[in-house]
Order: sequence, then C-alpha cells, then structure tokens
Amino acid sequence: MMGAGKSAVGRSLAVASGRGFLDTDQMLQHKLGRSVSSLFNVYGEAAFRDHETCILRDLQPSFDVLSTGGGIVVRDENWPELRRLGTSVYLDTSAEMLIERLTQSKKKRPLLQVENWEDKLRALLDSRVPLYRQADLIVPVTAESVDEVAGTVLQALQEAGA
Repeated sequence: MMGAGKSAVGRSLAVASGRGFLDTDQMLQHKLGRSVSSLFNVYGEAAFRDHETCILRDLQPSFDVLSTGGGIVVRDENWPELRRLGTSVYLDTSAEMLIERLTQSKKKRPLLQVENWEDKLRALLDSRVPLYRQADLIVPVTAESVDEVAGTVLQALQEAGA
C-alpha cells in the first residue's frame, strides 16, 4: 500500500542481499516521461494500470528486488506476472501508520487528492488487503526502521528458500 515503505525497504533489501533494485513506478516515469501524479492526471487511473501491466509483462525473472505500485494488485492479470517474476512480499502496515507516514511525506499520491483523504486511504486499504494477502510472504510492519524491515523480509525469504 502507498506509504508502506515498498521502495525504501526494497532498496535496503537489495543492498542487504547484494541484488539489484527495480521499481515499476520509476520504470513508468522513465518510459512515459512524466511523474506518477502527472500520469494519473493526464491518462487517468485505467490507462496508468494498463501501462503498469505492460511493464510487468516486459520484465524477465531475475535476482533483482522489484518494488511495485500499491495498486498493481487490483488487476487479476498482474498476479500471474508477479508469480512468474519471483516471490511476492506484502508489507502489512496499519492504516494509522500509513496515515502518519503520508502526512509527513512530500510526495503527492494521486488517489488521495480528495478532501477526506484519510477515509479514502482506509477504504482503499480495506479493499486491497484481501488482494495483498495473496502474496507469498506477509511481513508485519510496526515501528521498525527501513533497514530492520528489510532484514525481516530477507530472513523470511531465506526461511522460505527464496
């Protein structure tokens, strides 16, 4: 989910495990020459999700750590692609922690550009949790640092033989 720390934890995990790091949002921005917010504003969410799916389909399995946008799970056709690419990890973060992080963040989240964004976040999280729970590994995130969460993810991956 947005604000869960996917990119930060992914980068830290890549360093800790000696792997490369890829981020689908960064790939989309590079491919289309616009920020994620601009992509949403110009093309709309449906087109953004189409591009996101194309990025996934173009990737080949590798030893890289891949961070995706939080909404990538809403399309059923993305799950086989995620499984093809490797082991998926859900960073299970509470709505309260997400709200705290997003309040402090300078980054604009396109889906939260509404008056009662906290309510919108809670509704999005509630609708996505069953999808996120399809991940191969679920790692609870409380107040740990990015590096601590990355260490927990690495340990879970090692224990799972991934």
